[in-house]
Amino acid sequence: MLRATLLLACLLATLPARAQTALDPALLARVRALAETAARAAAPAGTRVVVEVGTLDARLRLAPCQQVQPYLPPGLAMWGKTRIGLRCMEGTARWNVTVPVRVAVFGRAVVAAGPLPAGVNLSQELLAAADIDIAAEPGAVFTDPAQLLGRVLARPVAAAEAVRAPSLKSRQWFAAGETVQVHAVGEGFSVAAEAQALSAGLEGQEVRVRFESGRVASGRAVGERRVELTL
Repeated sequence: MLRATLLLACLLATLPARAQTALDPALLARVRALAETAARAAAPAGTRVVVEVGTLDARLRLAPCQQVQPYLPPGLAMWGKTRIGLRCMEGTARWNVTVPVRVAVFGRAVVAAGPLPAGVNLSQELLAAADIDIAAEPGAVFTDPAQLLGRVLARPVAAAEAVRAPSLKSRQWFAAGETVQVHAVGEGFSVAAEAQALSAGLEGQEVRVRFESGRVASGRAVGERRVELTL
């Protein structure tokens, strides 16, 4: 019996320690504060930020660490589902992992008053305002219904769902062959000239124009018969 007990003890000693998937309260507070600060810097005025911190991957086996530093991973926005980095600065082994966080940003936005099909032309009675998590889905929201009047939906929008920029069809600002105003913008200067559009000008998309001199250039359709050219 004693021999079996000793054998079991030896086997347990060789197994890896259970992963600490939950952060200790002090580190959890630092992670949450870092995420909240970064989120508030990018969030619109008048919104409320709420951060939920998840747990580490249960498969991780991290060496003991006396000083863990939370940091913002490069290229990751503190918006919606994202991650915070954790690196060991003082311990038996240096490690670097990430922990999942969910950043909710609650604010007023324009939503669908009822279910709206794709292709519908938006009017005032089809829209409402509500407090929503604007970070829950990708795409900019709108705060003024007037910005959406006359726009056409590219996809269906459910009742109480925010009408976001990707839900809208791109506007055509001008047709091929029309005369457009081209604003050339460079460092410290801006020049305007007329040109002929060589293709239809869709909102935000690149378009080629030909000037009276015969020179052809590419710019971006930004408004009614308006093209912006960055030099």
